[in-house]
Amino acid sequence: MGTAPCGAVLAAAWWGIASLLPPFLRLNLRCRLTRGRETPDSVPQRRGIASASRPPGPLIWLHAASVGESVALLPVISQLLAIGPTHTIVVTTGTVTGAGIMQARLPGLHGHERVIQQFAPLDVPRWIARFVDFWQPDVAALMESELWPNLIAACRRRHIPLALLNGRLSDRSLARWGMGRCLLARMLSAFSWIMARSPEDAQRLRLGGAARIDLVADLKEAAPALPYDPSALDELHRHIAGRPVWIAASTHRGEEAGILAASQLVRHAMPDALTIIIPRHPERGMEIETLAGHPLPRRAAGQFPTDHDAVWICDTLGETGLFYALGAPVLMGNSLPGCAGGGHNPAEPAHAGCTIASGPQTGNFRQAYARMGGRVHYVQTAQDIAQWAIAHVGPHGSDNTVPAVTSPSDPDIARQAACAIVAMAGR
Repeated sequence: MGTAPCGAVLAAAWWGIASLLPPFLRLNLRCRLTRGRETPDSVPQRRGIASASRPPGPLIWLHAASVGESVALLPVISQLLAIGPTHTIVVTTGTVTGAGIMQARLPGLHGHERVIQQFAPLDVPRWIARFVDFWQPDVAALMESELWPNLIAACRRRHIPLALLNGRLSDRSLARWGMGRCLLARMLSAFSWIMARSPEDAQRLRLGGAARIDLVADLKEAAPALPYDPSALDELHRHIAGRPVWIAASTHRGEEAGILAASQLVRHAMPDALTIIIPRHPERGMEIETLAGHPLPRRAAGQFPTDHDAVWICDTLGETGLFYALGAPVLMGNSLPGCAGGGHNPAEPAHAGCTIASGPQTGNFRQAYARMGGRVHYVQTAQDIAQWAIAHVGPHGSDNTVPAVTSPSDPDIARQAACAIVAMAGR
């Protein structure tokens, strides 16, 4: 199925269409730069122009789309640095926020000087070829559903082994391929090693054309608790000590209006309650403040909430672990009616011992939520959220400790993935 003629025809069609897109993509990159979705450094890298030189020796290319994938990839990078002491790693991300996580977290890894961070090139044949020919990776590993036809074809033509980490394919995504299923099969057949996130994902990947699944495990559940700066936590304690606090984490456009309404309801019941909103994309902090209709303190502006503030917008990058360390109840975003939906990883607040709530849209993390069972409370409306928050909030910021939840995942998952990648690089 992976070599079916229709797959080759569709791949050629996509190659032709993508070859015509550079003028439009350059304009789009400039627009994204003005909106903060790109940086001056990322724009040329999106066209495959490297910002660093390639060191000699074996090189591993890892690619993650955004924040969640970047966090899950970090333990694999750590293991690769340990078991491949002569290897260089080029890690690419598809978003500025994902790159920010890497910039913040990579220096904490032993051997991090052997990691080169870049932005991923867009799937334009000339740009992909420029990237691959410059870096000449010995192996490429893609995270989750980062299946790009020209990227995969470029690796295939150059005999670069491909691995898929935490492979994810939802029922909806599989259905959307429709008549293009043969192109999906062509891409999946190019992978030498595939790790599926769950048995359900493994089955859908097989239906999509994967020849075999080598490992079924979830890197996101195996990831350690999010880090935080203890001195920043002490400062947080001083500012909110004694106040009832609840957190809306990784929120998306379309759900913050309900969260703000819930905050008002909580405030009626608990006049000193504080709602902390952490947008998934920090650049949306001002947008949320505008939605509220009145000034709100924003962490990105160096502001802390006063006793009169009901909401604090924490629109900085890489500090979610700091707020989870409070042990306050956490509502996971991208899950409420009104947003695109799909949920976010509940294991992250669970590692910090936080009580967790979620909206009904958790399709991207269905298995993770299923494994947590009754430990997650489900809400839909502002009234639901307020009732849950009132029942679980308490004074935070002093000696408030909550026992952390132990991850049910195999702690060696990252090492298994790293060993597979190193073995492929040596072929």
